[in-house]
Amino acid sequence: MVHGTHNAIEDSRNKDILISINNELFPRNEAKISVFDSGYLVGDGIWEALRLHRGVLVFLDDHLNRLWSAAATVGMNFPFTKEELTANIWSTLKANDMEDGVHVRIMITRGIKKTPSQDPRLTISGPNIVIIPEYKTASKESKEKGITLFTSTIRRGSPDYLDPKLNCHSKLHEVQALIHAIEAGADEALMLDVNGFVSTCNATNFFVVKNEEVWTSTPKYCMNGITRAKVLEVCKENNISCYEKDFSLFDVYGADEAFVTGTFGGLTPVTKIDGRVVGKGNYGNMTKRLNGLYESLIEEIVNNG
Repeated sequence: MVHGTHNAIEDSRNKDILISINNELFPRNEAKISVFDSGYLVGDGIWEALRLHRGVLVFLDDHLNRLWSAAATVGMNFPFTKEELTANIWSTLKANDMEDGVHVRIMITRGIKKTPSQDPRLTISGPNIVIIPEYKTASKESKEKGITLFTSTIRRGSPDYLDPKLNCHSKLHEVQALIHAIEAGADEALMLDVNGFVSTCNATNFFVVKNEEVWTSTPKYCMNGITRAKVLEVCKENNISCYEKDFSLFDVYGADEAFVTGTFGGLTPVTKIDGRVVGKGNYGNMTKRLNGLYESLIEEIVNNG
């Protein structure tokens, strides 16, 4: 099995899920999109992912705000409101009789082109909206084991040509970074920014722990992670020293702990980077504490939902 932050426990129910395409439901093996779709042709699309936990779409407002910000950034006009998209998500979940342990992927492309081209003026339809809900529970074994990272030569881009905060379909640079890591025998890739400081991983945000302090990269070249933001939030609320700062691999190799964050896996410990063991090479105490605080925050939202 592939090891990494997106390891999920196998669930046979996923073979029968219904997928929403433009508000119409299709069985998994019949869910298709045109080859003239902007996302397929030139990666002209944006996406969001969130979790359904005990009947609550966790951090829904944060995810919707990030999606609408992405749309504004790429000049995509939605012919629907946040409330209408939310109703569409719930309709898809109810059609699948889903209540818990679900990962929801929302993908919105600019629409169908009249001919292969990057020119948005050649789009002849409204946006295509795909909602894929799957039963996906993160593997506890993977979380306890932790992951290994390899520093790729592929850099996180500058905001003036592809802002890392943008959740877009153009992910080839991240795929390249991950391939570097896999070929080096690691699980996932660590990526530096254009100045050589640590930025993020290929699909998650990155943190280190040094002398009871929690460090993560500045927002300048960083993915706009919602889980990242929640970790910063619980640190502040619990008087844990936490800093957004520039730091290098020198600091990473000497860290006491390291972990990554993401919507699906939450907090996942990092045990080795570039062949070097991080701290004691295990699920560290600070990472465990922060993971507990993060999970408590979710439980509070669910209980008040």
